[in-house]
Amino acid sequence: MPFFQKIFSKRFGSVFLLYLIIIILAFITRTALLFKSAAGFDWTFLNIIGIYFIGLFYDTVLASYFCIPLIIYIWLIPNKIFLKNWHRFILYGYFVLITFLLLFNIVAEWVFWDEFSTRFNFIAVDYLVYTTEVIGNIWESYPVIKIIIIIFLIAIAAFFLIKNSIKASLNSNLRFAKRTLIALPLLCIPILSWFLISNKGKEFSNNQFAVELAGDGLYEFGAAFWNNELDYNQFYATINQDKAFEIVREMLGRDSVQFLKNKNSINRKINYTGSEKKYNIVLISVESLSADYLGVYGNTQNLTPNMDSLAKNGLMFSNLYASGTRTVRGLEALSLSIPPTPGQSIVKRPDNENLFSIGNLLKKQDYNTQYIYGGYGYFDNMNYFFSNNGYQVIDRTAISDKKDIHYENIWGVADEDLFTLSLKELDKNYQSGKPFYSQIMTTSNHRPFTYPDGRIDIPSHTNQEGAVKYTDYAIGKFLREAATKPWFNNTIFVIIADHCASSAGKTELPVYRYHIPAIIYAPQIVQPKVYEKLTAQMDIIPTLLGMLKLNYSSKFFGRDIFRVKPDEEWAFISTYEKLGFIKNGHLLVLSPQKKVQQFKLLPNNDQIPEKVDEKLKEQAIAFYQTASYLYKNRLYGK
Repeated sequence: MPFFQKIFSKRFGSVFLLYLIIIILAFITRTALLFKSAAGFDWTFLNIIGIYFIGLFYDTVLASYFCIPLIIYIWLIPNKIFLKNWHRFILYGYFVLITFLLLFNIVAEWVFWDEFSTRFNFIAVDYLVYTTEVIGNIWESYPVIKIIIIIFLIAIAAFFLIKNSIKASLNSNLRFAKRTLIALPLLCIPILSWFLISNKGKEFSNNQFAVELAGDGLYEFGAAFWNNELDYNQFYATINQDKAFEIVREMLGRDSVQFLKNKNSINRKINYTGSEKKYNIVLISVESLSADYLGVYGNTQNLTPNMDSLAKNGLMFSNLYASGTRTVRGLEALSLSIPPTPGQSIVKRPDNENLFSIGNLLKKQDYNTQYIYGGYGYFDNMNYFFSNNGYQVIDRTAISDKKDIHYENIWGVADEDLFTLSLKELDKNYQSGKPFYSQIMTTSNHRPFTYPDGRIDIPSHTNQEGAVKYTDYAIGKFLREAATKPWFNNTIFVIIADHCASSAGKTELPVYRYHIPAIIYAPQIVQPKVYEKLTAQMDIIPTLLGMLKLNYSSKFFGRDIFRVKPDEEWAFISTYEKLGFIKNGHLLVLSPQKKVQQFKLLPNNDQIPEKVDEKLKEQAIAFYQTASYLYKNRLYGK
């Protein structure tokens, strides 16, 4: 077209060409993801217009950043070099490289969306830190070499389509002063956008798929990278801190506890009648296990015969919700019993040593306390966090004999090998004469969904259903072997997920995507029962301590669920930014920019916006604000 040809023939024509390439590829990405999420997308005219027009705005902002190196280069390179014939190959190479990276990003966003149903976010930033595991996982899950070759060939083909347009801009003999008058305004665009624009402008719809599609993946990645920790008081709705403590103390005090005198604390005495029980506790936190994979929660695929049997013969929680969408959130809830504070999990934050954890608490009670993991514990900062909070950490490095490994992938050894290691460690604990608390973290239920052949009727590397069934097989085998041990009858086994397999839904916090299984199994200690009250993941620790009849001073936010009075149930769910509080069939959501929303929860998993109840709002704020206050001010220590 003459108009474009005229622009491309100018000195900065290649900048405009790069902008067009970025915009076109972003449009293709957005459209592909739209059709991928068609079932959950609310197909209204406003949503369709919104995702493309708001998306174009963010694509333009992103393009302004990508254009910075090219603008500076064209501005500063002297005419005598710029007009040389050989010089065109520098720009040719630059465009091939950028086109290849943008095409690769389309594939990356597709894969990320397939896993999380969002554009790049905090999770992608986390993955950038742990390149060994992430690259290894991608390598084992996808035909990487073929994908790279195909992307490269497409990039070369695209280059030949735009080659003449690049070449046309190389004939412009523009003086430095005039180049400056063009370059400086162009450079002002990304500078101004850095200070004036945030990624919150995409939140135009109640449909979460529309909100995500209105964003730009690479821009969202940058926003997450620079804002991976959020100060609660700066970004979220607040109340007077004294009042927040008063509300939390009043709510936790309903469970017949005695608070210490300091009003700016939740430290309280937990007392039980009867003699203390020195039971062993083995807590198995299962990777990515949604409740709806289990038959006892309604699944009809017979994926979990072993866990279904344990649920029927143990204490099954039918209404329990995970704190977050990542393993580290589950580990946080199951070690610290604290609501999910915004930003990174405490497991991965600095200054997270010597906290009030169940590890530190039981260690003082002369327990052996352990964290046993089938992978390498440096991942997600597990080694550092657990070793500095009362646990002995035992990870993949403890398995030195290759014959003890039937299968391994980038995340760790197969779950059956993890449980073999665990049995050896539990035997050692028993021989020491001390009771033990051991948390075992599985890895097999994770992409690439690989495990030893011949264990189950679904071949390895097939799908998540196969990985779930294999993990169930490994748990069943572990408990059958444990039943032959002398410590078995004095041991409480807990099987609980760290989070669900998927967190995607039509709303910002789809509650049903946080519904996880939890089973307490101890044939000689716990009577079979289904516990139907609403339960938070962080309630598991105080409940276990209640089974021990342990009298202790507590800073935990969780409660012994058997002391919870009728209609006094609540749970916490979250993403990195959205903080949810569930109570009495309502969901209160706290978001950055001090935004507060409330939804009525319906039986069909829909959520209807409703007027914010001030009392519910204050309760939600009180919990989250107080948790953030205590951690930030180092008052959640042991």
